Amino acid sequence: MADLLSQVALRAGRYLRTLDGRPVAPPREALDRLADLDEPLPEGPTAPEDVIDLLDRIGSPATVASAGGRFFGFVHGGCLPAALAANWLAGAWDQNAVLFACSPIASRLEEVAERWLLELLDLPEGCATAFVSGATMASFTCLAAARGAMLERLGWDVEADGLCGAPPLTVVVSEETHPSVAKALGLLGLGRRRAIRVPVDNQGRMRAEAFPVLRDPAIVCVQAGNVNTGSVDPVGRICELAHASGAWVHVDGAFGLWAKACPSLAPPMAGVEQADSWATDAHKWLNAPYDSGLAFVREGAALGRAMALEAPYIPKGPRRDPGQFTPELSRRARGVEIWAALRSLGKSGLAETIERTCGLARRFADGLRSAGCEILNEVALNQVLVSFGDAETTLRTIDRIQRDGTCWCGPTAWQGRTAMRISVSSWATTAEDVERSLEAMLRAWREA
Repeated sequence: MADLLSQVALRAGRYLRTLDGRPVAPPREALDRLADLDEPLPEGPTAPEDVIDLLDRIGSPATVASAGGRFFGFVHGGCLPAALAANWLAGAWDQNAVLFACSPIASRLEEVAERWLLELLDLPEGCATAFVSGATMASFTCLAAARGAMLERLGWDVEADGLCGAPPLTVVVSEETHPSVAKALGLLGLGRRRAIRVPVDNQGRMRAEAFPVLRDPAIVCVQAGNVNTGSVDPVGRICELAHASGAWVHVDGAFGLWAKACPSLAPPMAGVEQADSWATDAHKWLNAPYDSGLAFVREGAALGRAMALEAPYIPKGPRRDPGQFTPELSRRARGVEIWAALRSLGKSGLAETIERTCGLARRFADGLRSAGCEILNEVALNQVLVSFGDAETTLRTIDRIQRDGTCWCGPTAWQGRTAMRISVSSWATTAEDVERSLEAMLRAWREA
């Protein structure tokens, strides 16, 4: 085992060292070679060294180089050195982070990381935290707690009696709500289509003056960090309006919530702490490995009821049992990597990462604008929307950028316009990466 892991470390190190010199998107020949993996199940064992050799030879060239500094197509973080190393060590530990009895270290690190996170993000002390797979599952977790709390006020125990015959709940979302929130609403039986949708402004922010009058128990979903523009809903004002009628406010802060950890970028987030639950991704701006999400719930008892786990063989002790906070039972100890990322960065390191990547996003916007491209958003955080002209020219430019391989960006639609989205959220992105990418983008535009 030790020899095998040493070989893997050498292969992984070589992969990371060569990222800078390879195309961000895998070449066609690498994709074609994936067919070699489509073989019959072997009749007998294969030496572990041979399995890893095959995986490295065929798999490594067919990856997207999102671990490098020039992948801007989605809001993907990279993977901090300490977090990656912690991931490997935790993998060797092979812990099931469901109970303290199964993994004391996983439980304890979640307790520590929870305290650090609430302090960093300026969330209410005493919030319950769930370490889940990503923001989709985080929103699901938060909204499950919200559903139970709102129905309890109406005298209905949804955890015990289900939704059949339950009083209806009003759900309010933005016209720009992320599809992960819609997915969570669907999974919870609250409906993807029945939610009231509030109009937005030209940056995708919910218009507080258009917020509906709420008379029945309701769940309101707001956004901190629009996936196209980076804009933040007026969460403080929405909380005032929603709480006046007793509604629950949930914040989808998949990446934007991390701006609370950066003093220079925190002002637009004012009021976010007034909400009742929050969802975010640690594999975005915290740059933890995939997969890693966080759910925070002010009313810890509501989360406890929604995620309750009981069986005669499950011990109950004074320490944190992680499985009492999450939908999953058997799961990896992802809190180890979150702790490692926070421990390695500290407050100032995380703030610097967030501030620096937002500065690089502004450099993208300035460089493209000065060359004659149209920037469609106010670059408030790390998102840039650029149009290269009409829809056809923009799509041709994006295609050339992707085939060039210097960087990778993808298309989006924004309020009737076809655009390219640039997301800068990796610790590995440097000023040189941005200049190389700008040159490639403008070259592709000229050719298109």
